[in-house]
Amino acid sequence: MSRLAEKRILLGVTGGVAAYKAAELTRALRTAGAEVKVAMTRAATAFIAPLTFQALSGQAVHLDLLDAAEESAMGHISLARWADAILIAPATADFIAKLRAGLADDLLSALCLAADAPLALAPAMNQAMWANPATQDNVACLADRGIRLFGPAEGAQACGETGLGRMLEPADLCRETENLFAPACLAERSVLISAGPTREAIDPVRYLSNRSSGKMGYALAQAALAAGATVTLVSGPVALRPVRGAELIRVESAADMFEAVLAAAPRHDIYIGAAAVADYTPRDVADHKIKKRDELLDIALTRTRDILATVAALTERRPFTVGFAAETNKLEAYARQKLENKGLDMVAANRVGAGLGFDSDENALRVFWRGGEAHLPTAAKSRLALHLIELIAEQYLAKNPT
Repeated sequence: MSRLAEKRILLGVTGGVAAYKAAELTRALRTAGAEVKVAMTRAATAFIAPLTFQALSGQAVHLDLLDAAEESAMGHISLARWADAILIAPATADFIAKLRAGLADDLLSALCLAADAPLALAPAMNQAMWANPATQDNVACLADRGIRLFGPAEGAQACGETGLGRMLEPADLCRETENLFAPACLAERSVLISAGPTREAIDPVRYLSNRSSGKMGYALAQAALAAGATVTLVSGPVALRPVRGAELIRVESAADMFEAVLAAAPRHDIYIGAAAVADYTPRDVADHKIKKRDELLDIALTRTRDILATVAALTERRPFTVGFAAETNKLEAYARQKLENKGLDMVAANRVGAGLGFDSDENALRVFWRGGEAHLPTAAKSRLALHLIELIAEQYLAKNPT
């Protein structure tokens, strides 16, 4: 039986071209056994008629914040209390911005503000609008508040452009909504995640580092929390908000991260090494700023200690250990080599370079473990993180059933 059976889903429809897909989504949700009520913004009615949703849902469509037909004109409160979950599909850039700001000047934004039920957004907009820093800041803020993001997907758009910004297909959104009611797959489990770059000092003002933004590790922390886990996040220097609900340990260098992770690892069930830790660090750090004098400057480097391999080799309280492999070529070969050589339980591999991986809001992963693999196609890192956490939980629970 579908987990949507007898669930009450409030479907919010905002004013985007993808509003036509919400009709098929309504049908899919009802076919899965859900009771559906639809609330539309006035802009949405320019794309699709309310009568369509009334026919498909079997319920009156809600449009107005102050509806005299509702008792005490408090329809937004009664709708918010009625819903087991709220799904906004499509969620336009404008509506996402309103939600982030806490505006409540129409029915749909007001009931989202008043709701205690899980809230999910299915973004749909032009690829440049999705990539705009303002939109990315807004969705990051909403994710920090526990609002789920379903998509967006990549592909051709109504404007003729191609990229991330397409609303997920109705069948995919129906499955994602069903997952809102899935048992927490990591309930009563603890997850340790390392994220971001490290900085290796050359002198008091300079350092060696890399292009990691930390976005994937932070998304994994959010996804692990959503899966019911308690989460500790060991983070290198990043320009990201702390993940609400996770214990945050800030570090600077590879040595700092090694000490922090090894101290925390034995008290966690799972360790995910998503950080881009420096492989080498300067042998000598100058006490004063190095002045520009010679044409050539030689800096001797020494290898840093391997965090992943050390955690995987623990003999007491060893966590299920997941590594990341960021590669520019021979992705599968290097990932499988890392899996074996470091004694990992799983490895998630992604290509980097030419706009992929680092400094990007989307990614694609190939995940390997002994006896299996999975391909997670290009998607927003927040969505990838949810699917990767599900894979990790599945493999962890197979090895640790009690």
